This record gives sequence, C-alpha cells and structure tokens, in this order.
Amino acid sequence: MPTVAPITSCSTTTCAFNHEGCTAFAVTIGGTGTCSTLINLDARGGLPVAEAHVGACQRLECVHNKDLMCSAEGIALGPDTAACLTYEAR
Repeated sequence: MPTVAPITSCSTTTCAFNHEGCTAFAVTIGGTGTCSTLINLDARGGLPVAEAHVGACQRLECVHNKDLMCSAEGIALGPDTAACLTYEAR
C-alpha cells in the first residue's frame, strides 16, 4: 500500500486551510500543478493541527506520481496559487 506524502510547508497565506501550516485533512494537486483544495475565504477552517497530506495528484508527468498518489517524502506549496514546489518532470 502506498504511503501518502505530507504537506511539509505551505506559504499561501490567503488559503482558509493555511493556519501555521496546512490544516486540510488532505489536498488534491490538480493537473495544473496547483493545490485544488485552495480556498480563499476570510475564515480559517480545517483540522485543529497542521497535518495535511496529498490525497491525490493529477500531475501524471511528475516523477513522484505513482498511480495518482504522491510518493515524495513530503511536498511544499508555494505562495499565491499554492503551486507544488516539489514537482519534478519525468
């Protein structure tokens, strides 16, 4: 069974799930390489701790993508669009 990659950092300050780290249960990395779970609201939500993981990854050309799961040891998400900074082309 594959392991799920943790979100090691997220610098997207406008996301409602980013409160000193990603508090979503899991995120989806969309086909454009950005976090599809990103939601810009004035409220903060999610779990009480920052322990999010990659639930699914749609970047088929990434070396870490194994059966739509992220096999990286962890990923970092960048500012503004929450781009996956761990992405690496095959």
